[in-house]
Amino acid sequence: MTLWRIISVSVATILLATGLAFPVMAEDIGRDFSKGRTLEKILKRKTLKVGFSIFEPWVMKDQDGQYVGFEIDVAKRLASDMGVQVEFVPTEWDAIISALVSHKFDIIISGMNMTPERILRVNFSDPYEFNSMSIVANKNMETGKMSRADYNNARVGGPAHLFALEDFNSPKIRIGVRLGTTAENAVKNYTPEAEAVVFKNEQESIDALLNGDISCLMLSQPLPRMLAQKYPKKLYLPMKSGFAREPSGFAVRKGDYDFLTYLNNWIRICNSNGWFRARYHHWFKANLMKAQVK
Repeated sequence: MTLWRIISVSVATILLATGLAFPVMAEDIGRDFSKGRTLEKILKRKTLKVGFSIFEPWVMKDQDGQYVGFEIDVAKRLASDMGVQVEFVPTEWDAIISALVSHKFDIIISGMNMTPERILRVNFSDPYEFNSMSIVANKNMETGKMSRADYNNARVGGPAHLFALEDFNSPKIRIGVRLGTTAENAVKNYTPEAEAVVFKNEQESIDALLNGDISCLMLSQPLPRMLAQKYPKKLYLPMKSGFAREPSGFAVRKGDYDFLTYLNNWIRICNSNGWFRARYHHWFKANLMKAQVK
């Protein structure tokens, strides 16, 4: 066989192999892109499936056992503007991203704060709200039953008036946080000397605080303020303002760029016409939730 014939046969073999492989590659690429057509699928099935977890006052149950709250209003308005029905899928918070990735629902609308770790797993929309972290504490810490020195090695004696974030940065302070929330990182960053006590759900952490099993809770406003108002004889707000202002957005699967574009523009519209502001005031400022929830 001549050198030219060997080269010709080799080139033909390569072209044949490439020709056979290309349709397969194209099919794989098409299949990958089809996974990201969430918007198209929502409109076709006429239902928006929303994953969420209970976080008062963002999401809670009313006296009839129905889900209500700021995020519920947001999900209903989004579905209405898309011309579809909404289906709510309650999910444990520490498993909610995995459930989204495995197509249990289309979107997370649950006041989810953006973090570098979460952004690696899902795509976030533009922020539609900002949450500040805060602390609500047991009043036993300010009645003089325990000295300030017992907590933060300051001056010996005197009543324990803990009204600054640094006052809680002590090994003798037990700070409750909810599993999988940004409060876990906040404790490490702002009060690294304190003991973090992690709870599976919100109610367990509130019960522990009321019973004195922990010193305080670290979580997003306005819940600390509402808890202090609901239990004025037991709880108080150490700080007048919050810290660690965090952006919250809708979470969707990687590759859902059409859906993400729609969501970002929808957020801009609802911000410009004042709808977000009105609903935020309704749930977080006006305290109307008292007459609606259990």
